[in-house]
Order: sequence, then C-alpha cells, then structure tokens
Amino acid sequence: MTRDARPALDLALRRTLGERRIGLVAWRLLVLQIAHPAVAGGMSRYSTYRAHPWRRIEHTMESGSRLFFAGPEERRLEVARLQRTHRRIQGTDDTGRPYTAEDPETRAWVMVTLYESMTAMHELSGTPLPPAARKLLYTQFKEVCADLGIPEEVLPAGADDVPAYVDRMVREVLEYGEEVHYLLHEMLREAPLPRRLGPLAPAWPALRSVMARGLAALTVADLPPAWHERFGTPRPRGAAALSWTLHRGLRLAMTGLPDHLRYRRHSADRDRALAARPAPKVPRARTASSRPARLEAFFRQVLDQTGDGRVDTADLQAMAHNICWRLELPVEREDVLYAAFEEWWKQLRAGMDGDGDGAVDCAEFVTAMTAGLDRDPGYLERGLGPAMRALFRAADTDGSGHLCADEYRVLFGGSRVHPAELNDGFRELDVDGDGRISEDEFVAAFTDFFTARTDTTAGTALLGRA
Repeated sequence: MTRDARPALDLALRRTLGERRIGLVAWRLLVLQIAHPAVAGGMSRYSTYRAHPWRRIEHTMESGSRLFFAGPEERRLEVARLQRTHRRIQGTDDTGRPYTAEDPETRAWVMVTLYESMTAMHELSGTPLPPAARKLLYTQFKEVCADLGIPEEVLPAGADDVPAYVDRMVREVLEYGEEVHYLLHEMLREAPLPRRLGPLAPAWPALRSVMARGLAALTVADLPPAWHERFGTPRPRGAAALSWTLHRGLRLAMTGLPDHLRYRRHSADRDRALAARPAPKVPRARTASSRPARLEAFFRQVLDQTGDGRVDTADLQAMAHNICWRLELPVEREDVLYAAFEEWWKQLRAGMDGDGDGAVDCAEFVTAMTAGLDRDPGYLERGLGPAMRALFRAADTDGSGHLCADEYRVLFGGSRVHPAELNDGFRELDVDGDGRISEDEFVAAFTDFFTARTDTTAGTALLGRA
C-alpha cells in the first residue's frame, strides 16, 4: 500500500506523532525504553547520548520521520540503515547478561513504547483517543514493525492489548538502573548549549538547571501507575499539578494554531528553511592556539563519543556510525570504514594506554599524540591517515577520486550547519582551487589539525565545521 493510498493513516499520524506537544512525553518514552535491561546495556556501551545528547536526539527524530512520514523507498532505506546499525550493537552488561539490538522482543518493546506514548499524550491532556483512532494508529505501527522485521507474535495483538503488555513489562522486565537515573536526574544538568540557542549562552547553566528539575518532575509524574508501584517513585502533588497544567494548557494553546506552527516540519522542509536563512556573521580570523589545547578539544568533542571521559573501541565505532548515518553506505562499504576506524583504535591503544586499563583518557591522548608527532613524521599515517583515507573514499560516492561540493556537504553538513559555512570550509580545503578536494588535500587538512602549532592553516578549523 502506497502512502497516497492510506490518507486516513497519514492523518492519524500527523495529528499525533507529528504534533509538537509530543515533546512533553518524549523523556517519558526514553525512560521506558532505557529501563529495559538490553536497551540500557547497549546505550551504556555504544550510545553517544551522554557526550552528544542533541545530536543523538536529532538522529532519533530524523529516523522516526523517515519511518513514519516518508514514502516507501525512503522507509526501505531507513530500515536497512537501522538493521546495519543494530547488528553491531551486542555484548554483555555490567552484570554479565548478554544483550543484542537484534533481539525481537527488545525491538518490539522499543516500538510499542512509541505507540503507547502517543496515546499517553492524549490521555494526559484530557482527550483520550477513541477506540477507532487507537486501532488505526496501531495498525500503522504494526506495518512499520513488519517492515523492520519484528515478528508479529512478539507484539500485542491489537491496540486493546497494549496496556496489559506495558503493565507486564514494567512489573516483570524493566529495571531502574544507572542509565535511567542519569536520564532523569543528570543528563540535562550537564548538557551542552544547543547551537541554535547560542544567544542564551550566559544564562544556559541556570536555565538548564531549571529545565532539568521541571522535566524530571513532569516525566516521573507521567509514568504509568505500574512504574510507581514497582520502583516506589513518588508522585508529589506539585509534579501532578505541573503535568495537568502543561498537557492541558499546551493542548488548548495549540488547537487553534495553523499547521506550520502546530506540527513539526520534516527534514526536507527544515533543510530548505536553513538554506533560506541569512548566513551567520562569524569572523573568520583565527587567534593563536596551542597544539595541546587543540588535541584536548579533539579528544572531548570528537573521540569521546560516549561521554565517559575515556576512549575505547565503542567510541571509534560510534564515530563510524555517525559518518555512515550521513552517507547511507551499503553494508560492504560500511564494513570497510568500521575496519579502518578499528585499526585506528588499535594504534591509539597500543601507544597511549599507559595504565593498561583498556581505554585512553584525555591526558594519555594529548601526551602520547604530542610525543608521537614530534618523534616520528610518519606517526599519523599509520593510524589516523588510513582512517581518513577510508573516510574520504566512503564520501566519494561517484568514485571520481575527488570530493565535489555536494559530497563535502553530505559529509560535514547537518541541520545545524549553514550552507554558507560549508561552502567556506570547502574553499579552504580546496588548496589548489580547482573546485574539488583530492584525497591528498583531505588528509592534509587533518594532518594540519594535529601538527600545526598555530591556527593559521585550513585544517585547524575542522572542529568548527565537522
């Protein structure tokens, strides 16, 4: 069935998942998902939500948009991308229990919580969906689950069976672990300033503290009764009043709004809006900066993907994942990129893990990198160089041996980067001015970043665009 052939389903989804007030139950959704032991194990080991929370949320929203609002071909591509990602997420948690993102029952729980959160949004706002509307929504969800390869037998049979399923999962399977506590009480307190809120930078520490307290109170108040019974979490009157006021108030406020204000724009619309915005007026002059400071920034902003202050193989895999997310590579080309980043990690560990704990911290990285660069002119070519060459070849989608401007934009772009910034970055890396970036120019830019002692060469500005 094509998207055009099911307008009623699209209308139902648009008035639920696409409505902006779905954000009120987003944290509740994440708590329910992460409380599943298998999800918590994968999040703890592989997710970038601690170091890059806004990027992680952006990816999740983009994935949901492709699954539920795009046409059949885009959904097919998104399903394939998720399958490639999930096959790499497996291991054992801190208690020794194995987990895998390919487990059908775990995937079913993640999907059902999304449907349940949509219905909860309406219930909390005082306008529960009628049975026919719930059935319509659940029919669409089961179609997406089928596309994702989730067996029908692990899902609730119908919309009326979902509440009992959720109740049983909360009481028998979910756990209130470290990841749940972090999401509820710590994540926003240390979250970096979203780029689009740049003017609020001076007030951000105080603002995020207020937001963290309010969001934790709202989320706990909105969790299902079985959650409070299982884990003994209180539901203070103040939190209940906050929930009642926000959900009903926002519903009333949005009822009369036009669609472009009431509903989120999809990715293509956002890209067009970004391109229409004036280019940011950022001075391009650079001040002198020490190489150790630049290396430390690289460790914290790029290498430490999982945000725990240490780098290991999971961080390099997360870097490869985020690149593959942008490029939408076929599985065989993904494997080449992951292998190159794994070899880079082996070099980092061999030369930097001074205390033998299986990971590299920031001090170890800066000290060993500085010593290696000063001692050996070929140091980068044995680790970073091959990884960057693999990255270049992955981005060179037409196999021309050069990156054109469009390929560069896909690699370094995103919803937070203005096209004018990308054009400027492309011109700086295009040293010979021929309108394309060669593999040598690309690798030279990264080499400059690590070796230059001052910020006067093109490569030293990479963190500002990547």
